[in-house]
Parts: sequence; structure tokens; C-alpha cells
Amino acid sequence: MKGLILSGGKGTRMRPITHTSAKQLIPVANKPVLFYGIEAIAAAGIDDIGIIIAPETGDEIRAAAGDGSRFGVHITYIVQDSPAGLAHAVLTAEPFLGDDAFVMYLGDNLLQGGIVDFVERFRTGACDALILLTQVPDPEHYGVAELEGGRVVRLIEKPRTPRSDLALVGVYMFTASVHDAARAISPSARGELEITDAIQHLVDSGLRVEPHIVQGWWKDTGQLADMLDANRLILDTLEASCEGVVDESQLDGRVVVAAGARLERSTVRGPAIIGAGARLIDAYVGPYTAVGEGCVIESAEVEHSILLAGCQVRRLDGRVESSLLGRNVRISRDERQPRAYRFMLGDNSEVRVP
Repeated sequence: MKGLILSGGKGTRMRPITHTSAKQLIPVANKPVLFYGIEAIAAAGIDDIGIIIAPETGDEIRAAAGDGSRFGVHITYIVQDSPAGLAHAVLTAEPFLGDDAFVMYLGDNLLQGGIVDFVERFRTGACDALILLTQVPDPEHYGVAELEGGRVVRLIEKPRTPRSDLALVGVYMFTASVHDAARAISPSARGELEITDAIQHLVDSGLRVEPHIVQGWWKDTGQLADMLDANRLILDTLEASCEGVVDESQLDGRVVVAAGARLERSTVRGPAIIGAGARLIDAYVGPYTAVGEGCVIESAEVEHSILLAGCQVRRLDGRVESSLLGRNVRISRDERQPRAYRFMLGDNSEVRVP
């Protein structure tokens, strides 16, 4: 069995961050989202993984994930020339997948508890596809499955009037029969080969498609609010540890301080993570904050936020909250009095606030 991770796409909903970085490499709890997918597939005993990449961001993803040896797997990179749909990605990967069954994992998704049980169920069953579903309050924004008697009977991509609240989670398991199904469908109204149409073709052809309703949390990290929520959920699973220097500072709750980090006259309330080489001076870092490596927070407060590597936040009278700061962003106080701040800033930004 093989793994296929989709890591293409332009990440338009996460701009300006994605103007300079692949959305799958935005860190959650100081680890790129993509790495959680690789680790989940590896934990399920799959060591041959293909990663679909886009021409624009492929080099960055190759540099980050490498050959896969750090995860105990072998990675093959597959270029998808244009984001023409998930079923198109399957066809693009067919030379790599061959006749093998495979798990397809969307590279910007997070799933509580991993996929070990789902892969085992698929391996020991006799189905042609296994799809993961979860109940959502806004199914019109997702691919939606309709069930009858526990069997999948219909799938629709982003229906205007959903007849079900069961959305497709970004994890699928297929036999090689999905290749013929992907070839048999036509592009949707938005010009893409939809994976929902390919799965529907399997159903209409009399092949067995089984659903599994996910009980834990699932996150599509395609928007700022979802990214911050995913960061919160992952931080909630961390155990406290301190490998850095804590000088006249206080750590409350589950806080991770990486090697090389230094805290001076600062307070960190967990769950939170402070990356390697970061410096906190006369600072406050509140719950659900991930501070990347090499960041500096001085005479400032940050809470419920993600700071990528190299950020500097200095001398602010108001608290930075619910924010995502790209790499090497610098925020400092101007001469006038501030009130409050919320930011989503791309790499190398510089902001001066009153």
C-alpha cells in the first residue's frame, strides 16, 4: 500500500502568507502542517509516499521534507502542472501508484488520532474505497456524502442545498479502480476533475464504497481561523518541557521551551511553545501561542497566535492576539498610543503601529 499527499494548490485563502510560502509548510505548534500528514501515514505502516507538488512551491516543499528519511519513509515528488482537481491529482500520480492500493491525504489537513485504524480496516476489508466523513454545520462548503443503510449512495461537491451534513474529510483510501473512475468523469463547472465525481462513479459502477464517520476533531487549515484553531488543538496535546534558559521568568501550565531559547523577566502561560533560539525579554506570552525559532518578543504581549521563524515584536502597549505573523516580520511601537492589534502578515513584513 502506498501514500499520496496532495501538497499543490495556491493557498489563496491564506494570502499574503502564501505569496512567499506553501500553505502546507505553515507551522502548527512549530511543525509544518505537511509533516503531520507524513507522520500519520508512516505510523500506519506505509513507507512509500508520493507528494503532489506545484511548480511554484515544489522546491520549497522538497527542501523541507527531503527524501523522507527523517520520517522513516521514501518520498517521491510528483509535479502537477495546474490545480485541476483532486481526481486530476490521482491521474497525475498514476505512474507512481501503479496497481497498488493507496491512502490519499490532503497536505493541509489535520486529523486527531491519525489514520492507523482506518488503514487497517481498509487493508482487512473488501471495499474499493473508504472515505472519512464528519458532521459539519456548513456542508455547502464541502464535498458531501449521502448515506442509506450505512452505505454511500451519493456524493456532491459543495452542494447549494445539502441533503446531508456529512462532509468528506481530506483522507481517502482507494484501490487502483479509482484511476478508471477518474478517467471516466468530466470537469465540473469550476473546471476541475472532482474526487467526489470519481467516487460517485465507483458507486454507480456497483463497486463498494464504505464510509467511516470520524469521532475526533478534523481541521482543514486553509483559513486563518482554522489554522489558529488547529494550533490550539495540537498545543493541547503537548507535555511540558524546558531545554532553554529561564531567567527570572515564570512558566505556567504546559509550556515547551526548546533548546537555545532564553526567557528574561517574562511570563509564559501554556499551552504554548517557544522555539529554538527564541528570546523573550520583559514579555508575556499567553495560552495557545506558538513562537517560532529565532523570534524576539521584547516588552510586548502575544496570545493565541502563531509567529513564524525570525519574527520580532517589540515595545507594544497593546496585546497581539489571534494573529499569524510570517517569517522575519517585525512589529514595533511608534510614538502614538496604541489600542489593540490583530494581524495576518506575510514574510519579511515590517509594521509600525501608533
